Amino acid sequence: MPAGEERTPDPAAPSGPEDAQVDGPDGTDEDEAMFDQEESDVLAREEIQQFEADLASLQRERDEWLDTTRRLQADFENYRKRVVREQTMLVERASEGLVEQLLPVLDNFELALRSIGEGDDTEQVRKGVELVYADLVAVLEGNGLERIEAEGAPFDPNEHEAVMQEDGDGEPVVGDVLRTGWKLKGRVLRPSMVKVTHTQSE
Repeated sequence: MPAGEERTPDPAAPSGPEDAQVDGPDGTDEDEAMFDQEESDVLAREEIQQFEADLASLQRERDEWLDTTRRLQADFENYRKRVVREQTMLVERASEGLVEQLLPVLDNFELALRSIGEGDDTEQVRKGVELVYADLVAVLEGNGLERIEAEGAPFDPNEHEAVMQEDGDGEPVVGDVLRTGWKLKGRVLRPSMVKVTHTQSE
């Protein structure tokens, strides 16, 4: 090259070490691509972990709501049963009060039947009273009233009220019924007023 002529750099000539680059097949630096992939994997794992945490939280919340719903259903069912039971008891108490007020009427009918003789003049009256008495008892029995069959039965203080008693060593039994006792739907409404005797001991 002639002296004094300025040299033009060759674009195809290799540059110095400071300008050297090692490119991948697609022109992307391999270290940078590897770093980007690792960062992407880390972000993906973090997203998965966050998703799993959110899912677990939602499942716990769902279970809590289900548990609360079941408790509310159980409480409501217990409340409903209690209300039905209380209403039934109120109805029974109302019936019990009415029936209890009618018991003296039955007593008077029984006294009337006992006092009526068997003569020709009184037989028709007796039959009429018996029919009225039977109708009244049928209505009351249809509403749960039940006679306590006491005569000859072992004495039971839950069903019998002893107002007279004969001395003896045997087991106490009902010798005579002075006033009929009644039950209403299995519960003693009024005990039988009785005279107590004793069975003969062997």
